[in-house]
Amino acid sequence: MSFAPDLIEMLARARADMRLGVPVVLSDGDRAAVVLAVETLGPQRLADALALGQADLAITEHRATTLKTAAYDGDLVRLAVPEDAALGWVQAVADPADDLRLPIKGPFRARRGGDAGLHRAGIRLAKAARLIPAVLVVPVADGAAVARANGLTLIGAAQAMTTDLSPLAPVIHAKVPLEVSEAGRLHIFRPEDGAEEHYAIEIGCPDRSKPVLARLHSACFTGDLLGSLKCDCGPQLRGALAQMGSEGEGVLLYLNQEGRGIGLANKMRAYSLQDQGFDTVEANHRLGFEDDERDFRIGAEILRKMGFARVRLLTNNPAKVERLEHCGIGVVDRVPLKVGETRFNHDYLATKASKSGHLL
Repeated sequence: MSFAPDLIEMLARARADMRLGVPVVLSDGDRAAVVLAVETLGPQRLADALALGQADLAITEHRATTLKTAAYDGDLVRLAVPEDAALGWVQAVADPADDLRLPIKGPFRARRGGDAGLHRAGIRLAKAARLIPAVLVVPVADGAAVARANGLTLIGAAQAMTTDLSPLAPVIHAKVPLEVSEAGRLHIFRPEDGAEEHYAIEIGCPDRSKPVLARLHSACFTGDLLGSLKCDCGPQLRGALAQMGSEGEGVLLYLNQEGRGIGLANKMRAYSLQDQGFDTVEANHRLGFEDDERDFRIGAEILRKMGFARVRLLTNNPAKVERLEHCGIGVVDRVPLKVGETRFNHDYLATKASKSGHLL
């Protein structure tokens, strides 16, 4: 008998450690490194990390483009950290908040040659932890010994890079009468990896043998709950439910992938950058993220577990149709959902149309 955590649990522990500012150890064959998330890095741990040896600051190619630094490793850059680097310098390179006020942060010395696998795995973990995608990486000779001596989580780089979808388990469902329909039912789904739960709101009793009116709605705290005028999320949520109520049936998946998968804190960072004049895509890139970090396999898996194989998808985004079909769900029709334009979100919607292909 063993109480030792399995891989899924170790990855969850690593994400939690990063959010707390605790280092993790990544290994790949005979190579290993102590890795710390820059966002939660403190001065003492920075000093301790630099005392171990030469450290790299790993940032994504998008962030490197903002800093005008060549991405020799393609999707990321390894910047040599000066021995006397202060915490403010490290975090300013990673976080674009003060880019306009302090545009000159270099000169940088980007590494060329060698393997960037540990750096890439560290960035993947930081993203999974909903942190700014930048990590401090310090090679060590014996990763297992360092982890053991300091009580740190030890993860293989290949394991940290896994793209497998964590299995989703239905937890409970219950009737919830709604304004749009008294025949409402809320389903809760929990991933095994300890990440956020996801929800399905079922209206009526849809026939599983026919295409169901469906929407994949990404959580938006500001729009859905606060009534923010900067986006069209709240009106889309209420409009989708109203249409399902009118038709007497449908299913809305409420997926906890805030800010297109970057998390609420990073979405607010992107909003701050938009206040500086950048559009939503540019803001994401300056932070180091892709245009869209969501995983649509989650929605497809929930639909399958609920018995749906085909949908009439409520969306203005053709890419969402394509990605859902790629995940094995048949989309027999795209149903437009054009609501919620205001003078505050006009530019945001224009960017969605011009850069993300939304049909608005």
